[in-house]
Amino acid sequence: MLVRNVDRTPAEPMELEGAREVTLRMMISRRDGAPNFALRHFTVGVGGHTPRHRHDYEHENYIISGRGTVEADGEVREIGAGDVVLVPPGALHQYVNTHPREPLVMLCLVPTTFDSGEGPCPVPGS
Repeated sequence: MLVRNVDRTPAEPMELEGAREVTLRMMISRRDGAPNFALRHFTVGVGGHTPRHRHDYEHENYIISGRGTVEADGEVREIGAGDVVLVPPGALHQYVNTHPREPLVMLCLVPTTFDSGEGPCPVPGS
């Protein structure tokens, strides 16, 4: 069994083209022995956004705090604390923090099939 605290998990900057003010904490990965799913904790800072990208697998997001928008294949929806988002495989998508003072914080669940467990690899195949 694994128990890990988000506050004691290092935050790594997302250093991908098109990302701005985004950090990632890898909460559970293949490196931890997870055979099917990786759980990531993202923080999108004020004025920040994830890269606009697509990949061949779905992912699910749970919004912990903050406000923002999510775009998937041209449809833009507002999101906030307590919302869940399903991004279908192949959808061109992006998360944007729209709050003027608070970060957008979310959990993201994806298959481990892309995950080396070596650190931030949040959007392979983008």
